[in-house]
This record gives sequence, structure tokens and C-alpha cells, in this order.
Amino acid sequence: MTLADTIASRLVRRLQNIDDLLVEEQRALMALPMEVRTFAADQDIVAEGERPTRCCLVVEGFLFRYKLVADGKRQIFSFHVPGDVPDLHSLHLGHMDHSLASLTDCTVAMIPHRAIDELMATRPRLAQTLWRKTLIDAAATRAWMISLGRRSAFARIAHLYCEMLVRLEAVGLATRAQARLPITQSVLADALGLSLIHVNRTLAEIKRSGLIVRDGAMVSVPDWAALVQAADFDPTYLHLRSRGD
Repeated sequence: MTLADTIASRLVRRLQNIDDLLVEEQRALMALPMEVRTFAADQDIVAEGERPTRCCLVVEGFLFRYKLVADGKRQIFSFHVPGDVPDLHSLHLGHMDHSLASLTDCTVAMIPHRAIDELMATRPRLAQTLWRKTLIDAAATRAWMISLGRRSAFARIAHLYCEMLVRLEAVGLATRAQARLPITQSVLADALGLSLIHVNRTLAEIKRSGLIVRDGAMVSVPDWAALVQAADFDPTYLHLRSRGD
């Protein structure tokens, strides 16, 4: 598979998890002009305050959205996998109110706003699908807020792993039993509002429970149902048509 085919398949497969795509709609997506770029880990792709003129499609690797508070601490509030367009909202907002960065070495495709606007004007069904994608992103943010406000550290970490496994499975990059998730303890701390020490202790507790087995970046789940119960995880908020709950 060529890089162009990989890019197209990532976007098409992600949107097909939201809605049925007609053949001509898939072709229209594949015809979008894209500039392919690579980033090393921990680099800003779009920084807070910028006025972007392009949206970013994740092709390979992982991205995250974050914001720095006054004392320099970082709050991460979403992770993004291949097929995601994490800054689709930039089509209609004048400037970025947060930053988008690479979690790992990654490949992204930059799509001009103008091209997406033209696509939505000529393909109203695709416009609805892209709008639905932004609504699903908002639903994921609400789920994130519930974890931060009401779940224990154990459940927060378990819930995050459940979400990431389901999302990677949906785009054919993992199964619920095993996935590569290069999320370090410091990143977990910034994402889940926990201290590094608390994350370390909680991961040790999860390891003792046997619910998640971590070997470097590889994560294995021996008993999916038990992990879901411990995490209080309900994937409904992800609105994945192919999920098989």
C-alpha cells in the first residue's frame, strides 16, 4: 500500500465508523489535497494562539491536545489515533485556544480549510458526517470530565485504556486484547489530573489486579469484561457503528 493509499484509508475508515459513505464520497475524500509531514515526539503541530488555515489528519502515530496553565503545568484532554482529525473545529474558530502536539513520532496530512469547505459545500452528506465527528469529540470530552471529577485513580486509568483500545480496534490497528499504547506515566499524570507518584502506585495496583499487563508500550487485557466493569466503561459515547459491545 502506498502512502497516499494509507492516508485515504485512514480517513475513510474513521468516517465509516460514523456513517455509511457512498463510493463517490470516498473518492472525494481521497481527492482532497494533502501535504504529508512528519514530526518527532513532543513537538507542537499547532500551537495555542495560532490561526490555522489547515486541518491535521493523523496518519501514523499518536497526537494529543493540551493546554498550559499559569504555573506551567500541562493538562492533556484528548489523545488522537490514526484516522482522527483532531482540529476540525479550526474550520470555524478564528484561533487555537489550546495546542495540538505529537505524543510519538508521527506522520500527519495537512488538509487546507478551503478544500474541506468546498467538499462540504458540494457533498452535504459528508458535511453532516464531519459535523457528527465534532459532536463525538465533544461527547468524548464530557466522558473525560466525568473521569476527572468522579472516578478513582484506578478507574480513571482503566477507563482511558478501555477507550484507547476500542478506538484503535475501530480503525483496525489493535484488538481489545492487545495494543501498542505508548503513554508514559508522566503523560498519564497530565491527562488524568494525578501526581506522578499517584500514577505509579495506581499502575502497580492495576498490575497486581491482573486487569492490564504492560510490557513497555504494549498493553494486554486478559479479561476485557472485568476491565470494563472496573473502569465503569460504556463505549456508547464514542458512537462507533462497528463497535460490537
